[in-house]
Amino acid sequence: MTSHMSRRSFLKDAAVLGAGGAAIGMGLTGCSPSKSSKSGYTPGTYTYQATGHNAPFDLDVTFTENAITDIEADDNLESLGVGRYALSKLSKDIITTQSLNCDTVSGATLTSQAVLQGIEDCAKQAGNTKELKAAQGPVDDEQTTYDGDVCVIGGGGAGLCAAITAAKAGAKVIVVEKCGMFGGSTNVSEGALNAVDPWRQNAQGITDSIETFYNSTMTGGHNQGTPELVHFLTDHALDSVHWLENLGVHFKNEVGSATGSLGERSHYPFTPYGNTYIRSFLEYVKENPDAMTLLSETQAKELTTDAAGAVTGVKASHKGSDVTINVPSVIIATGGFGANVDYRQQVNTGVWSDVVLDQSIGCTNIKPCAQGEGLKLAENVGAKLIGLSDIQLHPCGTPGTGLMEDIRTSGRNRIFVNESGDRFVNEGAARDTLCKAIFAQPDSTYWIVVNKLRYPTPTTPDANGATVATMIARGHVTAADTLDELASSTGMDPSKLKASIDTYNAVVSGAQTDPLGFTANNTADAQMTEGPWYACKKVPTVHHTMGGLEINVNSEVLNTNDQPIKGLYACGEVTGGIHGSNRLGGNAICDCMTFGRNAGTHAAQNAGVSVS
Repeated sequence: MTSHMSRRSFLKDAAVLGAGGAAIGMGLTGCSPSKSSKSGYTPGTYTYQATGHNAPFDLDVTFTENAITDIEADDNLESLGVGRYALSKLSKDIITTQSLNCDTVSGATLTSQAVLQGIEDCAKQAGNTKELKAAQGPVDDEQTTYDGDVCVIGGGGAGLCAAITAAKAGAKVIVVEKCGMFGGSTNVSEGALNAVDPWRQNAQGITDSIETFYNSTMTGGHNQGTPELVHFLTDHALDSVHWLENLGVHFKNEVGSATGSLGERSHYPFTPYGNTYIRSFLEYVKENPDAMTLLSETQAKELTTDAAGAVTGVKASHKGSDVTINVPSVIIATGGFGANVDYRQQVNTGVWSDVVLDQSIGCTNIKPCAQGEGLKLAENVGAKLIGLSDIQLHPCGTPGTGLMEDIRTSGRNRIFVNESGDRFVNEGAARDTLCKAIFAQPDSTYWIVVNKLRYPTPTTPDANGATVATMIARGHVTAADTLDELASSTGMDPSKLKASIDTYNAVVSGAQTDPLGFTANNTADAQMTEGPWYACKKVPTVHHTMGGLEINVNSEVLNTNDQPIKGLYACGEVTGGIHGSNRLGGNAICDCMTFGRNAGTHAAQNAGVSVS
């Protein structure tokens, strides 16, 4: 049996690069490249315009006579923890090995391919690609068998939360992640976490209670949620906020409203996106190197069981090699199935049964991640699946991709108008209501319109760290100084657009009640009166699958006889019963963290670890 340290090389990369891949912006001159006297490069810095996943970016590669010494991509707009991680990881590997024989990072394949192509092109400009193509890339020694207390399948937000909780209790934890980076779809989420928080809410004059939160979650899910699970979620949400704060996550003092949250209780981290949670998790792992083993590029294939049906471990595969994990507790945290087009259409018999959820409808999730393999793993050992037809669409999709980019639907001071310029829905409604209204519009699309209230200057970062100047440069946002000009540029009727703004302003000022039902917030909403004005085209996109494995309040997976399967737990989007048939905005991260902690605690207890 060989050492397993190389299988944990991701942690070394995370320590050098950060989960967001920040080092790529500074260059990687600190790495020690292998030297080659044969290379014969013409020294200098060469540039290649790479086609990134999100937008083109310049890749600048510096050569001495013998080696690549620096790689920079300062202007890249790749996603934190995904594309940016791939940029950093591959750049480090290439500088260290002086080889192009480096594997792409699964989950960020397009960015990886762009980097490899860019390095090769720059080497060609420098006069030599022969040695780079011939040299040995990173060597991956493998350990084939692992023994421990808890195995977590899926290294996204819920999985890492569960793993850290179990490790903190003293369990020996192995995390199995099929992609080349950790964080899953949490990496690209907005990061909103709902919780009743008197300290923050009272300071803003917000009246709220756990009972109100519970009722909103039940009502928003059309009363299809399992009451015991919803109570657990809403009762323990604030504990999740405090747990994250203890891990180093910094939340803003003001809470807001995620799209479709049905209340002002959404907590947002200071640093943008859900990637901030993943950075904090990986920082914990880096600071506690013996706490757990993280296995990336490792696909779980089968749950092993004993004669009584209790789960005893996991069989997996790493780049074609078999991996065996022996543990008394397994937690499935593989996320949803929103990116599995065939499966989601197969089970689409619910609220969206009249909509074909084929390739024409995008998905906000990282596509290699949200495939639903965890459902099949558990089903093969007798698990019960519930609510699979409860598929959530989000109104913030980018046409053509379904990704949530550019101007977001969350927040305040924005209106939704159709192609003519008419408001057609209460912007604060639940997500299914919003998407049904959008599908009823011409071409099933609409514009979100904001002004300088949202973006005081073109270079002012929004809550997600993005600037409208960048959105305009990418051709995703239309800008104008006046509403007449905005209408002309977008094809809207100027009189209708102005009337929509006038109605919104009258509602905000208290002069009238909105016929569509929008209720203004006195502290968060302001009248939109002054340009520049900005419009961004949006479409519905698959965002969350509310159905999945049925669990109880101990996060134990139930079988078809409604009995717990010994040793099997689940948390996050792979589970069903928590959100009913419609999830509130801000409840997904709350779910991942609250039930992630719950699953980690009970899995550790089942393994015989004493949990305080």
